[in-house]
Amino acid sequence: MRGNIAQLMQQAQKMQENVQRAQEELAKIEVTGSAGGGMVSITVTGRMECRKVRIDPSVLSDQEMVEDLIAAAFNDAVNKINAESQAKMSAATAGMPMPPGMKLPF
Repeated sequence: MRGNIAQLMQQAQKMQENVQRAQEELAKIEVTGSAGGGMVSITVTGRMECRKVRIDPSVLSDQEMVEDLIAAAFNDAVNKINAESQAKMSAATAGMPMPPGMKLPF
């Protein structure tokens, strides 16, 4: 019984180290989301900080369209970050089942 607990504690510690490493890696990545066939692109970091916005001058005459494209590009970038985060965290937990409702990163 004690061996099982000690082994479980070691696995939990290893998983915690893996999660921390994955979080550090995620903080360093940048992804670019785009909309309108590339007319608007937004670069976001793993910490959800906007780094760059590029808007094709040809769409500037239609304010409503620009607003929609910016929102779509931002959402595209966030979805890419979330997918990358989920992949890295799944790898970090090595398939160890998480309790229902528990989300990573913490």
